Amino acid sequence: MFDFLSDYNNPSLLGAFWVTVQLTVFSAIGSLIWGTLLAAMRVSPVPLMRGFGTAYVNLVRNIPLTIIILFTSLGLANTFGVTMGTEDLKTRAFRLAILGLVAYHAAFVCEALRSGINTVPVGQAEAARAIGLSFTQVLTLVVLPQAFRTVVAPLTNVLIALTKNTTVAAVIGVGEAALLMKEMIENEAELLLISAIFALGFVILTLPTGLILGWVAKRVAVKR
Repeated sequence: MFDFLSDYNNPSLLGAFWVTVQLTVFSAIGSLIWGTLLAAMRVSPVPLMRGFGTAYVNLVRNIPLTIIILFTSLGLANTFGVTMGTEDLKTRAFRLAILGLVAYHAAFVCEALRSGINTVPVGQAEAARAIGLSFTQVLTLVVLPQAFRTVVAPLTNVLIALTKNTTVAAVIGVGEAALLMKEMIENEAELLLISAIFALGFVILTLPTGLILGWVAKRVAVKR
């Protein structure tokens, strides 16, 4: 009945969750960078940049992540021949999955940061401009440091959602936890037990993240 549990000690199971962790980390870094740039565009004094940032966020947030991930594989890779710097199909699928996850979650990072930017008193930005700082300097030296401190909690929610959404990468064959779970369910009869084990794995990944970053959010919160 519990024969499949021997797979729990098989590196393939740990390896699948390790792939999930890597997807989360790389996608989180990329989403933070791209999301910050989008947030800068959305508050930019240049109409074209504001328009692009607004259109991107409104468009991407309303497209299912599965479609975005499939587009990276069927569209970029198969149609346009984007190789992501490798001919290995598994590595390419992994990198394409990261690209899709970054493209999607950056929109949510952007909106979280924009809400943080809006909490920074306007007088501080005006004072910075009054002493001759450029828009970029005002944003990077005055506004964003304060904005980040106010949005740790919302960004934590985005990170947790990103961790769970890595399961979508299975649709293009990335060997992460969801794909392994699907294969194990197809080969074993213990559906509920297999599902419970993988659910526990994701709880182990996300719960400490929420607790730790929740504590960080309280520590760095801006007192006004």
